[in-house]
Amino acid sequence: MDRSFVAQLNDYRITTAEILYWMPDHTHVLQTFLWQHLDLAPRFPALTKFLDFWERNLDGKLHKVRVANAALIKPAEFKFASGLYELH
Repeated sequence: MDRSFVAQLNDYRITTAEILYWMPDHTHVLQTFLWQHLDLAPRFPALTKFLDFWERNLDGKLHKVRVANAALIKPAEFKFASGLYELH
């Protein structure tokens, strides 16, 4: 089985972080970086590790981080059709 599939079965969810940071060479300009990874909500250990790495090793100072996550594997959803249409 695929590792990401197994991780999703263990409650890992696709996590997207929008990271706003100050440009090191132009300190008055904000830049956006999007980060996406499978992570465990609500503690987000992979995101926390990445942000710690950012603060230790990169020059761009963090301004704001927005986080969203969603389960990719979930129960099937059914909807009844509101009409029946025929062609020809």
